[in-house]
Amino acid sequence: MGNEYLTYRFGFMAVKKGFATPEQVSKALEVQFDENVATKKHRLIGEILLDMGFMETSQVNKVLEDLSNNNHLV
Repeated sequence: MGNEYLTYRFGFMAVKKGFATPEQVSKALEVQFDENVATKKHRLIGEILLDMGFMETSQVNKVLEDLSNNNHLV
């Protein structure tokens, strides 16, 4: 997989759209990793960004919609 794969990841798209900052996505990824290790359960980055108050539901839905429109690249 090349760089095109990273282009269509949730966090990248959220930052590209101005819905989250790189720092917020980084914090959400840290939470995701810590939860994965501690609980063996995986939460999606969009859910974590929403729970942390960094994004709104409409913004998460817009990123997911855009990702699904580009699903042939993911």
